[in-house]
Amino acid sequence: MRYTPIDNSFFIQNRSKLAEKLVPNALAIFHSNDIYPTNADGTMPFRQNNDLFYFSGIDQEDTILLVFPDASDKRYKEVLFILETNEHLAIWEGAKFSKEEAKKLSGIETIFWFHEFDAILKQLVYDATTIYCNQNEHGRAEKLIDTRNDRFVQTCKTRYPLHEYKRLAPLSNALRSIKSKSEIDTIQKACNITKDAFERILKSIKPGIKEYEIEADIIHEFIKQGSRGHAYQPIIAAGANACVLHYIQNDQVCKEGDLILMDFGAEYGNYASDLTRTVPVSGKFTARQKEVYTSVLTVFKQIKKCIKPGVTLQELNTQTGKFVTEELLRLHLLSKKEVDAPDGSLAYKKYFMHGIGHHLGLDVHDVHVKNEPLKEGMVITLEPGIYIPEEGIGIRLENDILLVTNGNIDLMEHIPLEIEAIESLMSS
Repeated sequence: MRYTPIDNSFFIQNRSKLAEKLVPNALAIFHSNDIYPTNADGTMPFRQNNDLFYFSGIDQEDTILLVFPDASDKRYKEVLFILETNEHLAIWEGAKFSKEEAKKLSGIETIFWFHEFDAILKQLVYDATTIYCNQNEHGRAEKLIDTRNDRFVQTCKTRYPLHEYKRLAPLSNALRSIKSKSEIDTIQKACNITKDAFERILKSIKPGIKEYEIEADIIHEFIKQGSRGHAYQPIIAAGANACVLHYIQNDQVCKEGDLILMDFGAEYGNYASDLTRTVPVSGKFTARQKEVYTSVLTVFKQIKKCIKPGVTLQELNTQTGKFVTEELLRLHLLSKKEVDAPDGSLAYKKYFMHGIGHHLGLDVHDVHVKNEPLKEGMVITLEPGIYIPEEGIGIRLENDILLVTNGNIDLMEHIPLEIEAIESLMSS
């Protein structure tokens, strides 16, 4: 594998924490993601189910994890099922994990082959009264197809209809929202790779370069440093494209006098980073661009001071609205009359229409407990912006922030953010 694996003590601890949350005589089951087809005999690159990875450390298809803390035979308290290598696989794709390799990665002693799952489950299931099943319960997710976890729920309920069924997501979401030192170190590694990619592209951006050429330079640096690639679809948006929040075409020419908004982040060891910077294509900000950039940076610094354990994202969003409103008044984008109107507290949304941040981890928009106050060990993004379509200006700045006891640590503090630093790097 490209990345340095996390020590298996992390996954052992995660399973132990999960076991404490299960009701008595319950077993929990996690399935790997599918490999999805493209056309003919083509397939999409495999990406592991993040919950399965979090509790097992196994980054391979056709994997199942079974956790049964109250199993009468201690060998079955934790069971891992992995794909068995055969001659065909070995020749065409390379050997899969051996049982010994899977044991080393996961810390699980009892390992069977994937095709043995149904028989082993049948041996264990009648000793359990409750079955916990895993499904994607992210509030922003659109369910367009059934996953392996979805199909297993249907099959399991048909075969074992008299068991009680419970959801794993509330348990795994709560556990995953607090990052361990191993996770923070891995996210920091992703941030460091992202920093190098950003500094690399600052030296090549100039009028006439295409958005996708910048994207190519970024992915070059990512892969060079052991990243699998982008943690999400990158946004490389020049000029008015920056006012389209999820612009991903990345196919236009960057013109002199334009700004270019770049929202990208490296994945490392399955963990995401998430950076946004906005820079001048010509290497120098115009007076108006500096003015708007300074406003966004001011909001960034103001909200950063507010991020600490005990506050909620909603409270940060409310405070952001007040700070952004002040800047929009200063920029003459809003009038005092608009702000003083009955719905004036939301007038800023014309120029800043998204939230101030989101949780970050194995997913870019990582799982968490909804409306829960921020806690030490959580990682969130901080991403204020101002978008002015009529001027062709869209500016967003984004860093990844770790919550600590008395406040926060900016995991991207070492990535240039100030106007002078950006202009200096672009001229070097």
